[in-house]
Amino acid sequence: MGNETERPGAGKQPVRMHSVRIATTLTVLAALLLAGCTARTPVPRAAPDRAAPRPAPRPTGETQTGIASYYAHKYHGRRTASGEIFDMHALTAAHRSLPFGTRVRVTNLANGRSLVLRINDRGPFVRGRIIDVSLRAARDLGFFVQGTTRVRLEVLRG
Repeated sequence: MGNETERPGAGKQPVRMHSVRIATTLTVLAALLLAGCTARTPVPRAAPDRAAPRPAPRPTGETQTGIASYYAHKYHGRRTASGEIFDMHALTAAHRSLPFGTRVRVTNLANGRSLVLRINDRGPFVRGRIIDVSLRAARDLGFFVQGTTRVRLEVLRG
């Protein structure tokens, strides 16, 4: 008795049409909801092989004067900012902004000794210092015992 199909004058056809309309409406709503979830605009992302922009090459012959320090045992064997492994026995250095691979002539102003070093890391991170050199470079430049010295840095190739 509570069923619509049992009421006098009501056949099964109106119930089916009503069910079909509800099913169609629900299907359309579900499709719209799903379409709304997937129709997002993709967020532009940097390509994984693109790192932060490299600093512009400095003109050959540019010079800086300031304090140099060295780094050694604590970082030996660790990865540098350029991605290579730090070797405290190599003639390398860290500079805040020169591009990796730049060759610089570092001259110890206290004794006149000079070396050509390759920039392969970032630093120094101590105010007032312009370059961190490897242990070997500090020994060859003659400031290993003191730990720091005044130097002139000349950019050779960028």
